[in-house]
Amino acid sequence: MKNIISAAVILLGAAATVSAQQTLTTREAPPPLGTPKAFHIPPRHDITLANGMKVTLVQFGKIPKASIYLELRTGHIDEAATQTWLADVTTDLMREGTTTRSATQIADDVAGMGGELTTSASDDMSQIGGAVLGERAADMVKLVADVAQHPLLPESELARIKANEARNLAIALSQPQPVAQEAYARQVYGDHPYGRAFPTAAMLNGYTIAQVRDFYARNFGAARAHLYVVGVFDPASVERAARDAFSGWRAGARPTVHPPTPSTKRTVTLIDRPGSVQSTLILGVPVPGPTSADYIQLNVMDALLGGTFGSRITTNIREQKGYTYSPYSYVSTHYHDANWAEQADVTTAVTGASLKEIFGEIARLQSAAPGEPELSGIKNNMIGLFTLRNASRGGIVNQLSFVDEQGLGNSYLADYVKHVLAVTPAEVQHMAQTYLKPEHMTLVVVGDRKTVDPQLAPYRVNK
Repeated sequence: MKNIISAAVILLGAAATVSAQQTLTTREAPPPLGTPKAFHIPPRHDITLANGMKVTLVQFGKIPKASIYLELRTGHIDEAATQTWLADVTTDLMREGTTTRSATQIADDVAGMGGELTTSASDDMSQIGGAVLGERAADMVKLVADVAQHPLLPESELARIKANEARNLAIALSQPQPVAQEAYARQVYGDHPYGRAFPTAAMLNGYTIAQVRDFYARNFGAARAHLYVVGVFDPASVERAARDAFSGWRAGARPTVHPPTPSTKRTVTLIDRPGSVQSTLILGVPVPGPTSADYIQLNVMDALLGGTFGSRITTNIREQKGYTYSPYSYVSTHYHDANWAEQADVTTAVTGASLKEIFGEIARLQSAAPGEPELSGIKNNMIGLFTLRNASRGGIVNQLSFVDEQGLGNSYLADYVKHVLAVTPAEVQHMAQTYLKPEHMTLVVVGDRKTVDPQLAPYRVNK
């Protein structure tokens, strides 16, 4: 976070702005951009087992390693209102041994393969897996299958797991960014699981081993599972290992489909953080999800407006005004759901001024389409980032998992570059006009109330 602007700098603001604009002008004359090339996703070999579980094998790269991840369509979406983070406790506990291996044996076995095992839970997905030497990929598939199907879920380790999560909770609640994100999610999604970011300490401490085992029994099964193996490995042995290790798994329940009804009501929430020298602000609005025909155009609009380092909002409040160091916007997604948001840590004294500039940049894009040179630079940036995301084994797993979860089909990744390049200035303007309506936006600020509250007065009006 950039330090508070000194009084002297404020007095010299006009001169500083001119200087910044001159610097910006200098940086805005890069060499001509080359023509982006089409990106080819490595071919995938898909298998569906009789119990409904899916397996995808992708030969990729030259480094003799393989990433093996089992993605499961369960997570916070399957928690009741009194069970926030129960999915996290469950996946943490799954590393603590199976019916045939202790936690130490699991760690030793994976280390002997040249890797480590991780487990995690998020809103819609849980994950079990890791990266190992390619020659041990089949062994890792068997180990992941053991952890997924036969977890011991030992009561003896539950208190320690809950204590670890309690520390994570305390750390999160001590920082303004997670506090702001939790309040934003709660305002947008209400009591839907997507809106319940944090448990209370009492709720977390109260989880019993019976609740953990019940959560596992209800939500883990082959019908929700998709195994991805990406890297350098022997495909025949890995496929055989997957069939042998997972074919006997019970199908279990189908994935939960529980779409939210996100709020489009203009709200302003101020969370007091007395004495804070900066405010954390988030403003956002629901937008169409990944299956929408507008989704790629929305992402191009986001990249131009606030989602890249050279975007308009970043240039304005970081480079020109010096209000913040690292503002950013994003289109975040759930299953068939998305919202656009801008987030920044700004100097407390310019909280209102920062909001004025952000809303001003939204209005500017709504009133006039961007020029072709500006849009071309943004699109080339997006294509470069897309290529980077697909340049690693883990990145490919994430991309394939996203496409499969959302039901986008293989053409989404294959045609991504072509579709980004096809977005026009008028379409970017149309996205801003159609979806970034200030009267529908949720605004959350975490900061010093006595300084910030008067600055929020203009934004409490629904306009």
